[in-house]
Amino acid sequence: MALEQGTIPVVDFGAWSKGSTEDKKRIGRELTDACRRVGFVYIVSHGVPSDILEEAFGWSKKLFDLPQEKKMMAPHPPGPNVHRGYSWPGLEKVSQDIIKDGDETKEAENRKISDFKESYEIGSEESKTQPNVWLPGDILLGFREFTTQFYWRCFEVAKDLLRALAIGVGLEDENFFLRFHSGINNQLRLLHYPSIEAEKLSNDVVARMPAHSDWGTITMLFQDDCGGLQVEHPRAPGHFVDATPMKNALVMNVGDLLMRWSNDFLKSTLHRVTLPPVRDNTQIDGKLMTKSRYSIPYFVSPDEKSVIECLSVCTDEEHPIKYEPVVQEDYRRMRARGQYVEAVGTPVPVS
Repeated sequence: MALEQGTIPVVDFGAWSKGSTEDKKRIGRELTDACRRVGFVYIVSHGVPSDILEEAFGWSKKLFDLPQEKKMMAPHPPGPNVHRGYSWPGLEKVSQDIIKDGDETKEAENRKISDFKESYEIGSEESKTQPNVWLPGDILLGFREFTTQFYWRCFEVAKDLLRALAIGVGLEDENFFLRFHSGINNQLRLLHYPSIEAEKLSNDVVARMPAHSDWGTITMLFQDDCGGLQVEHPRAPGHFVDATPMKNALVMNVGDLLMRWSNDFLKSTLHRVTLPPVRDNTQIDGKLMTKSRYSIPYFVSPDEKSVIECLSVCTDEEHPIKYEPVVQEDYRRMRARGQYVEAVGTPVPVS
């Protein structure tokens, strides 16, 4: 479990389902230790079969291979409040800034370098405030059925991670966090980073995903073999290390809300997506082109009306309460205003 040369810890969940108290305590300690020191951790034997993951990535490729006009039949709604449906390259600009209402200067600054990616957001069909935006049924037969099932399959994994974290931070009830998470407020995201000139990325003409932190409880990420995900080193601010893809593993990271919940006991870490390893890039017409990248993050968030306040097990005389209680939905809206800045303009064609 030692962090050597910037590597990210690995936790094996294989023994979790057997239900041994000692195994659960050990896994909880390992997971919490990784989340305290690094904020990122590889999870192996997590419970999602490899064939299901292959199918998920297969559906993602089918989706993004559709002609642009068909993808645009399920457009992301205007504004940052509803995050569902298809977002085309150039629509969304990720920023770490928290923007106050009316700060047009900061928004203009954030739009200077656009994010060259496309995504499709899916949530619970039970959500009243975040309704799904689906393609017409005849465009991609089976897509809606698979992704809604995969959404809830991911939540089963998330529930075990939340139980392990509860044990790891010292809560008596391993289901404590589950009381705040029905799964209805989570988000499944299919992401595609199209091939692009490497020089444009290295010269900051465009970005894939700039450095940012996630704002929810935890994020679970499945990634292909392309590479490009980087995590800020916990002992060297501003220095990023590769989160090299590990076949069939998921990458879990702590979100800002969980860091706040734990009174900064657990660490929410900056991460970004940048140039993949040069060996995987190709030359086209004399230009070095990046490999396309696909990833599937699953964002786990408390239910909208949940009141999040610092855990008593994470506070004492040396660690006084740092944060006032906050309602999840109020916090989400505040963060969405700053982190997702919609770019101005029409869809950017994807070659």
